[in-house]
Amino acid sequence: MNAIWDAIRWFFQSAQWSGPDGIPHRLLEHLEYSGLAFAITVVLALPLGLVLGHQRRGRLASALGFLVVGGANGARALPTLGLLTLAVTLTSSDLVPILLPLVVLAVPPVLVNTYTGVQQVEPGLRDAAEGMGMTGRQVLLKVEAPVALPLILLGLRTAAIQIVSTAAIAAFVGLGGLGRYIIDGLKRQEYATTAGGAILVILLAFAVQLCFSVLARTAVSPGLRRSASS
Repeated sequence: MNAIWDAIRWFFQSAQWSGPDGIPHRLLEHLEYSGLAFAITVVLALPLGLVLGHQRRGRLASALGFLVVGGANGARALPTLGLLTLAVTLTSSDLVPILLPLVVLAVPPVLVNTYTGVQQVEPGLRDAAEGMGMTGRQVLLKVEAPVALPLILLGLRTAAIQIVSTAAIAAFVGLGGLGRYIIDGLKRQEYATTAGGAILVILLAFAVQLCFSVLARTAVSPGLRRSASS
């Protein structure tokens, strides 16, 4: 209980809100790593999931589905800290060591949810769209993607939360972010600092969750929301 009160008092110290080691600066660093990793994840996984999910017929579609799900599940088993250590060993870049494990961690939920969401669109909707003269691209973007949006957003939300929660490992390679409080606090045995950093990471994860909840309510039609919840 004392540790909790010490962490609360830590937040109210003026030194924690200014300078290069202040909470605003560390939060911006954390958001920079997280935002860049999330953007790379979306660029890589979202289009791939849409295209692969659109392929439904034939053995090729079945093989692609197996590779998507199997490869994504295999990537989830990779150790984040191990990838970080490997990236530090193989590259001299500052950002690559932290971006690599974050992207590898975040791609599977986006890829699998996007693929599954498009695959689960009722064939009748697709057939009706094709009967109206829509091209394959139009069917994907105007019919399948909007119907799959609840599941797609769920994958994006999962990836974003995982990224902001794991970005604290940036401190292991000498970078900044909220993980700096956790690592430095442990080294100096300043447990209020460690607890404060952990609380900040948790609050940031809750903020991401809230943002995606609001996005789902504004971007997804009520009928699709009810269907997804049921």
